[in-house]
Amino acid sequence: MNDITAAKLKERQAAGTAPVIIDVRETWENAESRIDGSQNIPLNELPGKLDELEDLKNQEVVVHCKGGGRSASAKAYLSQQGFQHVRNLLGGMQAYQQA
Repeated sequence: MNDITAAKLKERQAAGTAPVIIDVRETWENAESRIDGSQNIPLNELPGKLDELEDLKNQEVVVHCKGGGRSASAKAYLSQQGFQHVRNLLGGMQAYQQA
């Protein structure tokens, strides 16, 4: 699935059609700034949380980090685990804060 821009994500949030958002940054990064409605699962904890995320396999999920690198890894991992509609937030939190 194609990745998503920060502007498009904000547009979807404003319209009430936001996808599930997973922040794969570290807990301390999430404490400093977060996207409303997102859940924080640090990248290194993702494999241990798969059972909790099972219900999301057929839903649209947007993953994000600070700049897009860790979330690209998370997207690839989740896709390998059978998640059908995973998108990366292009530019990550940095882009989101500027959009």
